[in-house]
Parts: sequence; C-alpha cells; structure tokens
Amino acid sequence: MGQGLLNTVRGAIHKQGLLRAGERVGVAVSGGADSVALLLLLAELRKRLGIVLSVVHFNHKLRGKDSEADEKFAAKLAEKYGFVFHAGRSDIAAKAKSRKANLEDTARRARYDFFARLVEDGRIDKVAVAHTADDQAETVLAHILRGTGLAGLGGIHPTVGHVVRPLLGVRRAELRAYLQAKKQTWREDATNRDTTRMRARIRKKLLPILEKQFQATVVQHLTTLAELAREDEAFLDAVASERMQTCVEKGPGEARISIGDLLAKKKKDFNTEDTENTEGTEKNLAISGRMVRRIVGELKPREGQLNAEHVRAILELAVRGENGKCLALPGGVEVCREQDRLIFCGGDSIAERNRREPVEFERAINFHGTEVNVNVPELGCVFRFRVIDWPAKRGDTIEREFVLDRDALQSPLVLRNWRAGDKLRPCGHRSAHKLKRLLNQKRVSRWERDGWPVLTSGGALAWARGFPAAAEFAASEKTRSGVVITEEAIS
Repeated sequence: MGQGLLNTVRGAIHKQGLLRAGERVGVAVSGGADSVALLLLLAELRKRLGIVLSVVHFNHKLRGKDSEADEKFAAKLAEKYGFVFHAGRSDIAAKAKSRKANLEDTARRARYDFFARLVEDGRIDKVAVAHTADDQAETVLAHILRGTGLAGLGGIHPTVGHVVRPLLGVRRAELRAYLQAKKQTWREDATNRDTTRMRARIRKKLLPILEKQFQATVVQHLTTLAELAREDEAFLDAVASERMQTCVEKGPGEARISIGDLLAKKKKDFNTEDTENTEGTEKNLAISGRMVRRIVGELKPREGQLNAEHVRAILELAVRGENGKCLALPGGVEVCREQDRLIFCGGDSIAERNRREPVEFERAINFHGTEVNVNVPELGCVFRFRVIDWPAKRGDTIEREFVLDRDALQSPLVLRNWRAGDKLRPCGHRSAHKLKRLLNQKRVSRWERDGWPVLTSGGALAWARGFPAAAEFAASEKTRSGVVITEEAIS
C-alpha cells in the first residue's frame, strides 16, 4: 500500500509540475494526520524528486496548551528527520476581534501570509500543504450549498503561486493507514469535530450519507468535477484575458471598456431586445462576466467579493443602463456608464473624481482674418473658427445647421464652459431648452459634460459642442459668410 501511495503522489507531482529538482520545499505541518503523512511521503520521495525539505508550522494560539503542543510536535518531527524548522505565531482570536473579521478566514490569511514571507525572504521556494481528495469534495459541496459558478466548482487548485497541493487525489483514510503502517503518531484537532461549523457538518454528516445511501464514489466524482471545472474555467479565463488586452484602456486606478467590446455586440444592437440569438448572447455574457470580474479584481484597493448579482447588475447597466448611472461594488470599486462605455474606478481615483474641481474657462474671440485658433488647455484641445464664403464654398460635407451666420454674430464673442441655466434653441427646434436637458437627451454623462464648450454671441448661446447652431445664428439661404467650428486635440 505504501508504494502505491508513493507512486500516486509522485505521479501527481510530475503530471502537474508541482515541484522541480533543486527547489527548497517547506512542508506545512499542523500536526494533524494529513500534514504528517505529507511530510513522510515527501521525505521518502525527496531523493528521487531532487528537492530539499524543511518543516513549516504556524501557531494560531487558538487552543491554548494544545496549540503549544502542536508546535512542539511539529518541531520534534523536523528534528527527527533532520529538517530545518520554520515557526510562525499570531494571536488570531485577538486579531479577528480587532478587525471584526471571521476567525477562520483571519487564521487562513495569517497562515498563508507567513508562508509568503518565507518565500519572499528566500528561505524556501515552495510550500506544500496537505489538502486531500476529501477536502476537495467538502469544498465543492460547500460552494454548491452557498451558491457558486464554474470557478467555485473548481474547488481547491493544485497550485496557486508558491503553494502546491500534492495530495488532492488521495483519500484521507489512505493517509491514516499509511501512518499506522509507519507507526507514526499525529495530533488530533478537536475543532475539526465541531459540527456548528458548516465544513465539519459536511465532513461528519453529509458526505457519509452521500457515500452510504447515494453514491459510494461520490468523493472521486466531486474531485473529477473540480478538475473538469478548472479546465473549462482556465480556457474561458484565457479567452477573456485575450479580449481584455485589446479592448480595455487602463489608467491609474481606472479602466475603460466600450460596451460593444464588453458584450461582443455591434452598436446597432444596444438597448434592443435580442430574441433571435439568445444562445449567442449567453455565450458572449459568459466571457463578459469574466472580464468584469478581472477588471474589478485588478482595481479593488481592499477585500471584497464580487458575486453573481453584482456581475449581473454590471451587465444590465451595460445593456440597458442610463447614461451617467453608477454602481458601487465590493472592494471599493465604482462603475459608471458613460454613453457607449463603462468606466471602472477604484480607491483614490473615485475620491479624486468626486472632488475634482469643475473645468472653467473663458476666451474672447476676435476675427481679424479668415481663421482664429483658440487653445483651451483645460480641455486639452484647440478650437478653430474658420470663416468661409456661403453658400459658394460650403462644400458637400458641411451641413447648414452646423454653420454660423457670420453677420448674425455680435460682440462680445466668447468661448467658455457651459453653465447652469444656459439655454439653446438648436436649429430645427421650435423652442429653447436648458443645455443640461439637451445634454441628458444626448446621453452625455455628468463627467463628460464637465467643461462642455459653448460659444456666446452678445451673451446668448450661439453654439454648443455636438449640437446644431442656435436657430437665430444658424446659416440660412440669405447667409453670405459662414463660420465653421472644428475641434482638435493639442499635440
């Protein structure tokens, strides 16, 4: 039996590339049967694998004298085999209380932070931990019961960064039989039998019922399910990552993506009911959801879990959301819709955006020739006012509604940012409307409208970016000299 178990573990290490010759591997030994068995198995395999072993133990100080005894047990085990012993300690109960955090989660984070420090300090290259097939089955069931997607079905991964798990294909009972054959003792943690915890209830009650009354090989089936889910998740994640490289614009604390790129739909499809290709839409959304998760994951400045409802709300914002609408997300991230794109902001960029001073500018316009160029660094652009003969040189590409009548313009001519209360009657409209209302109708977000340029003639609005000229200043059949306004980025 021992040789068969050794072959299984060695095969898993080679197949998944968990360990390489020459690496210094710290074996995480809690004192329990699984971790002790992992240490002994790797001790037997270390020459064939070409690795250097040490023992790693983290004392959570949660069980008083028992915790101290666990540490001493692990230290003696390291001494017995001549391995270096790395010990870490922390008062997890006090830390969890001060942070108002979950005790188990705090313990896990502290433990893995200790592992990371050992790697960062150059004392070890990898940490081997003793999660088994039973742990995998329990994890998958726990995720199913809480509600999960494909990523959750993947359960525990064989390798994450510097952490490797060679025993995910081995049953807990096999490890105990192996230790008994070796006449090796281990420590029992009474908290593992505390059925007030969900994981313990799954272990002690649910899995035994499933094995006895439904399917004897349920653990193997759940571990296989996890493997298949991880394979599919990795493929879909790679597709999402590839798409993100070409369509996500990243800045400090910010990421932008067009809704067309996010949903893989053409612009004409926006805000329309797509009843003919539901299957295609669902395929797109499978990738879109992953893109959303990755964007938020890269931006969030603090802990926070994006769940299925959050992802659904973001995609709904993309498909049918109002321009300018924002959603607050876990982890300190906010997403806003601005016309045909979503803008994700995290941490300081949100505060900076909210406290940003309004863009204000004012430039007098004086025509002394046929062209006037006005630099507006506040907007990062230059406005060109060009006087043309009308209609003789209007050209086929200039629409009358966007040309001003030069003779109708009065002094002072001022290019400035829009202000609350500004009204405009665009050519073709019967009455004037507040520019704010027109911008809303045009679906210009509150962020984009900041510093929106307008031209006033004698104090009245004659032009506003993106709109036809004001009716009283627009070129007509009687116009002899027109003014065309163009905008270019400052190079």
